[in-house]
Amino acid sequence: MSVDGFIPLDWNQLPKQEMEERANALFQQMNSRRTTRHFSKEKVPRELIEKAIMCGSTAPSGAHLQPWTFVAVSNSEMKSKMRNAAELEEKKTYTERMPEAWQEVLQPLGTDAVKEHMTDAPWLVVLFRQSKRVRENGEQGPTYYSTESCGIAAGMFIHAIHNMGLVTLTHTPSPMGFLREILDRPNHEHAMLVMPVGYPADDAKVPDISRKELADVAVFLE
Repeated sequence: MSVDGFIPLDWNQLPKQEMEERANALFQQMNSRRTTRHFSKEKVPRELIEKAIMCGSTAPSGAHLQPWTFVAVSNSEMKSKMRNAAELEEKKTYTERMPEAWQEVLQPLGTDAVKEHMTDAPWLVVLFRQSKRVRENGEQGPTYYSTESCGIAAGMFIHAIHNMGLVTLTHTPSPMGFLREILDRPNHEHAMLVMPVGYPADDAKVPDISRKELADVAVFLE
């Protein structure tokens, strides 16, 4: 029963050994996660995408406003329209906008302005950040920490996709205003990520890169 808007926390402490086993198992699973741009055209049931979105929506958010909209597209014509618009922007970015320092770090990843993944993958999931919310009186009010909140939601969505045996890619065509227009979203929603989702192609490849070690990404002050 809710008391003053609060309910008891449903939590039970686990034995330390089980905690360590869970931690190790999850790390092994997530350390095997790789981003690929090579997708199979094999269909993925909508129910799996729905579950991944709901997992993403369990993310904490500023004032619990949940300032995100996941737009999932499987329509072939719509995906082609999105790809064409994205490639127009990407060509400008690669030839006119991209500074040399950015080109330097992208080179090992083999990226270019061609975005086949946007039409090969059975689903394109676009994460929109809501900069405003609708109050009970119908007026708009601001959201808080929407960028941070949506970043966390994206991470949890990616985790869910990997956990169910699919792959995804975080694609950020820049600028992304065309997505709001194509997908008919309101002005207070801003596209943050395009995430193709599906099975990897049989000949899928990934860059031969490694992740930083713990000592390179963490500082402990004990």
